[in-house]
Amino acid sequence: MQVTAPDVPSRTRRRGLVAVLVGLAVLVALGAGVLADLDPQVRLDAAVGSALYAGDGRPAALDALLETASAPGTAWFRALVLLPVAVWLARRRRWRALAWVAVAALLVSPLTTALKELVGRARPAFEDGGLEHGGLSYPSGHSSGIATLVTVGLVLAWPRLRARGRRAAVAGGVALVVLVGLTRVWLGVHFPSDVVGGWSLGVAWSLGVALLLGGLPGGPGALPAREEEVR
Repeated sequence: MQVTAPDVPSRTRRRGLVAVLVGLAVLVALGAGVLADLDPQVRLDAAVGSALYAGDGRPAALDALLETASAPGTAWFRALVLLPVAVWLARRRRWRALAWVAVAALLVSPLTTALKELVGRARPAFEDGGLEHGGLSYPSGHSSGIATLVTVGLVLAWPRLRARGRRAAVAGGVALVVLVGLTRVWLGVHFPSDVVGGWSLGVAWSLGVALLLGGLPGGPGALPAREEEVR
C-alpha cells in the first residue's frame, strides 16, 4: 500500500517563507545600494575591503591557500559533493528529493550570473585582486554557491539528524560559509556587500526551491526521519 507523504507542516512552511523573504530583502537592498551608488554602502565596502585585503604582491603560498579555501564555493565542488547524494537518492527512488536538490544546485550559478549582469558592478580595483580577476562583482558567485550547498545539505539531512547532530551541522555549515565568503574579500576579488548578497541569494534560493517543491522537513520531497524509516 502506497502511503502519501504529509504536507510540509505550517510552522515549518512559515519559517521557510520568512527566511526566503529576509534573504531576498537583503539581496535587493544591497543590489539597489550598488546601483544607486549609495554613499554609506560604498564607503563601508571600501573601508572593510581595504582592511581585509591580503595585499598586492602577497606570497604565492598564501594566495594558493586562500584560493583553496575558496574552492567549496565553486560549481565543480558542489557537483563533487552532491553527485553521490543524487545517486543515493535515485537508488532509493527519492525522486522528489532529487528534483529539488538538483534544481537548487544546478540553477544557482546561472541565476547569480544573471544578477551580476543586471547590476553590472565592477570588481575592487586591487592590482592582485579584482583587476587581475576581471568579470563582475555583485553578488559573489562563490558566496551564493557555498550558501546553496550548505543550505541544501542541512535541509536534506535535517530529518535524519538528532539534536546534537543538528547543532554540529549548523555550526560547521555556517563556519564554512563565512570562511569562503571571507576568502573572496581577502583575495580582493569582491566587496563585502557582494559576499553578503551572495549568501542571501544562496539561502533564499535554496529554501525557496525546497519550499515550492516540498523539500522542507515533513514535505513530500523531504527524507523521512530514521524512526519513520525503521517502521
